[in-house]
Amino acid sequence: QKQFVETGGGLVQAGGSVRLSCAASGFVAGDWHTGWFRQAPGKDREGLACISATGTMTKYTDIVKGRVIISRDDAKDTVDLQMSDLKTDDTAVYFCAAVNIDSKCLRPSDMKWWGNGTLVTVSL
Repeated sequence: QKQFVETGGGLVQAGGSVRLSCAASGFVAGDWHTGWFRQAPGKDREGLACISATGTMTKYTDIVKGRVIISRDDAKDTVDLQMSDLKTDDTAVYFCAAVNIDSKCLRPSDMKWWGNGTLVTVSL
């Protein structure tokens, strides 16, 4: 079964930072454009950041622009998300997914190989 495995979540204080990582299972993450998404309780899944297969292009949504950095570790074949200045509104389950067309990256309905996510809880 092809899917991402997300790690790095946990309980973080507001204003702090967290580094999330996702690893591919059953495929090579470096062959696909990869996005990070999140879903808070009772809300729709939303795209946060995307990185191209080559790692040369990144894009961010306004939701988190300026507070996150997406990157690839080709040696580990992982895609990481560094988030800073966390707010309680950032509390959510964070997911990775892949797509083969970069213009569709960050559109949840076009992505595939979703993992089970990693929970980030931001406390005051």
